[in-house]
Amino acid sequence: MLSNVFTFGLNKINLLFEQTDFRPSAVVAVNPLVIQQNSSFFSSTDIPLFVDRVATQYDVVSGKNVHFLHSCDFPYFARDCSGSVFQGFTVTYVALQLAYHMGFNEVALVGCDHDYKMTGDPNNIIYNRGADQVHFCDNYFTPDQPWQAADLKASEHYYDLAHRCYQNDGRVIVNASTTTQLNVFPLMPLDEFIHDA
Repeated sequence: MLSNVFTFGLNKINLLFEQTDFRPSAVVAVNPLVIQQNSSFFSSTDIPLFVDRVATQYDVVSGKNVHFLHSCDFPYFARDCSGSVFQGFTVTYVALQLAYHMGFNEVALVGCDHDYKMTGDPNNIIYNRGADQVHFCDNYFTPDQPWQAADLKASEHYYDLAHRCYQNDGRVIVNASTTTQLNVFPLMPLDEFIHDA
């Protein structure tokens, strides 16, 4: 269904590549831990990348497909990403800003279950003690690999801000995830979204 649709893959989307022919139009990653852990892919792919400038510390170099983002601490929604973006506690928020910046009027989230079964305070560094039970594959974060516990409430706050910014400009965000706990955006099946778009 997505073969003729512009898509952003997030973070370690490349871990799906052995299981599917799907390739995103671009990949977005802003979390330093994720960028460090996935730097070999980011350094070698031809897929367009939007990565936080911290990626330069992990041998991701400027190239025709690499676009460095400047993340700021000011909590806002960037309609123009040529300056700075705010991370909004989730890479998905950054992708929504990029989609707005690129002029997309209709955006759908896919695979956003918004349901993290984990222990640890939001935003603190945690470590897997076994197979990853939170992401789409069990080696997304390998045992003893650090990552930051999700902050679902903060993410929801900034999802709501993105939703309002899109709505105010006559644009739409829907949640086309098949299983989801995210209720900020209206729900819509992916095939219906693509047909309507």
